[in-house]
Amino acid sequence: MSSFSDPEICRSILESLPSGVCVVDLQRKIMLWSDGAERISGRLRHEVIGLAFSSETRISEILRHCDQPDCEFCREDSPIARAIKTSQTAEAVGTLRHKAGHEIPVRICAVPIHNLHGSIIGAVETFEEIHPATIPDDRPDSQPPGCVDDITGVASHALMHSHLRETLATFVELQVPFGVLCLRLEGLEHFRASFGPEAASSFLRVVARTLESALWKTDFVGRWSDDQFLVILNGCRDEALCSVQARLRRMLANDAIEWWGEWRSLAVSIGPATALPGDTLESLMGRAQQSLNAACAESDRGAAASANPSPGAS
Repeated sequence: MSSFSDPEICRSILESLPSGVCVVDLQRKIMLWSDGAERISGRLRHEVIGLAFSSETRISEILRHCDQPDCEFCREDSPIARAIKTSQTAEAVGTLRHKAGHEIPVRICAVPIHNLHGSIIGAVETFEEIHPATIPDDRPDSQPPGCVDDITGVASHALMHSHLRETLATFVELQVPFGVLCLRLEGLEHFRASFGPEAASSFLRVVARTLESALWKTDFVGRWSDDQFLVILNGCRDEALCSVQARLRRMLANDAIEWWGEWRSLAVSIGPATALPGDTLESLMGRAQQSLNAACAESDRGAAASANPSPGAS
């Protein structure tokens, strides 16, 4: 008899795969979690085996990824739910929350599992990280001291100022379009006062990792001020800038840190601006800051409306 007839051998092969592999039963309880799944998610087998994809468990918080905005893993339009319900392969592109709290872009494929009688008994899902194009990179980790932000590890304000100046010069000389996004963590000062400086630093690192994982290597991301990040998007026009802004907003909405047994998060406002003929660094960043302030004001109005519903609201 072939060694491959031994179920334990087959299970060992699946568990050792470098790709993320997750097997669930009809109740969506996790039965297998591969080495790749541990690496990509940061979650070890003993943390997830036996948990079910249900709104009553923390697995929804751990593994929320799909191709629809705000869709969590436990909902009926998730890939694994579609595979079980339709008996068809379901694919998606979305994000997975790492144990550290940041979002990772992933490509997902869920396939139904049938028994010898043809009945569905569960599903297997694979997920792979989506890596930006691999090109030579000039990033903060190869920069001299002072060019890297000490807390987040991304480019410092000084380095981002230099990148911005060089990118604007290229735009003036060669008309290569680009845009910027200013991102502000709303209430960071209060967050730091409430939970301590290490919690604030931890959340800043989570946001930085999400931004790094979501951008191409031709783009730049760095710390612009205490509560702000700056993203420079090369070759980006208005339409693409809006698309990137929307994608980052969805990803950052899921960013959180686990602090003293509870998930803590902050709202992130985003202000876009594209380079225009005649722009200076000051005029470009002035428009980006105006957009950011408008986004913050809109967020404040939304929060106030939620806290104080109109008398006729139910």
